[in-house]
Amino acid sequence: MWTTWANLLTLIRLLAAVPCALAVRQEQWYFAATLLTLAIVTDLLDGPVARRFKHETPLGGLLDHATDAVFITLVLSALAANAFITSLLPILVIAAFLQYTLDSAALRGRRLRSSWLGRSNGIAYFVVGGIPIYATALGLGGLVQPLTAVFAWVLVLTTLVSMTERLWVWLSTR
Repeated sequence: MWTTWANLLTLIRLLAAVPCALAVRQEQWYFAATLLTLAIVTDLLDGPVARRFKHETPLGGLLDHATDAVFITLVLSALAANAFITSLLPILVIAAFLQYTLDSAALRGRRLRSSWLGRSNGIAYFVVGGIPIYATALGLGGLVQPLTAVFAWVLVLTTLVSMTERLWVWLSTR
């Protein structure tokens, strides 16, 4: 069922992805902060709305996660282009999402299989994207740029650990 309130919230987030990344790239920090806030709110609401109306499906879960991956990858790529973070992080976000999707067999209609570290990384991607956006919009960008760069490198490491862990589990069950 494609036409649900939950999927509409996910679609809103997807449609905000490119404009948010462009706003970051063009240093339109207030607009970027507004779009990022919209993305976070729709992400927090789509799951509860799906459960409330009994519209939870493996496809809806996959669309939600794919939209998150697209949104944050574009934002992180714009931040990398503006020298806030390493360009390795957005590449790893997409690689981790693809591994997660294939490992979970989500493309065959199965529910996504998450791990604590993978879920924590997913939240942290939004945090590392949000810190420079919100801080710069508030005029505090110079204070957080070095911290954001370090945080991004920590996420590179934890993403690699998560991907290695997922690969290890997959190989040991074969």
